[in-house]
Amino acid sequence: MPAASRLLTRLLPVLFLCALLLGPSSIRSEDATGFRPLRTISLTKLHSLLPAGTHVLIERDAIEAFLAKLEGTPPDWATVYGHGHHDPGHDERLFNLNRERDAVREGNPVLQWHVAFVWPGELSEYDPTTKSYGVAVGPAFNPTGWGIVRFKPEEFPSNLRVRPGKKLADQIRRSLAQHEKIRVSVAMAGVLIPAESVIYDFSHEEEGAGLMMPVVRIEQVEVLFTEPQSR
Repeated sequence: MPAASRLLTRLLPVLFLCALLLGPSSIRSEDATGFRPLRTISLTKLHSLLPAGTHVLIERDAIEAFLAKLEGTPPDWATVYGHGHHDPGHDERLFNLNRERDAVREGNPVLQWHVAFVWPGELSEYDPTTKSYGVAVGPAFNPTGWGIVRFKPEEFPSNLRVRPGKKLADQIRRSLAQHEKIRVSVAMAGVLIPAESVIYDFSHEEEGAGLMMPVVRIEQVEVLFTEPQSR
């Protein structure tokens, strides 16, 4: 066998191991069958599940500091809004705001940050065959001095399911038997998409309130059971 072929044969196992270790972090958050574990840690310890250096954007101060480094200053929402959706110049002003911010944001090192945010969730239907629960997830709206911030996943994992450990599964089963809701926190981590990293809009629930949607390419999802557990 030629020396080059022998060298490649010896390197293949090493290359395969490296591919496993360096693969997407979202794979590491799932078990061998594709079901995510239901974590039993508090949100204050979320960083322990994430790559080192991840910016956890849950608290208002952290979100505002992130926006200040990425966007500089808050927009003049009152001027952009004008007289509301029926104002002839409303849509054009909003469009221009988005394009101007996209241009200024180019090359900002914050675009390379690894960030994490949290949406509220609730366990749904139980599948006895796989011993797993579906997870219903809804967006979180974070009030800040910049406006309302809603982190937006570029693509959310479909059919999100979790498999709790036996002790926690027993507790969940008892709670559901009493028709109690099982709330969870769904943490998502990744990086901002290169273009249109933040979308500016107005709230549909609160008249005139500015809405900012940082768009994140998701690399990791963790589901946390954060409610107090019964003894």
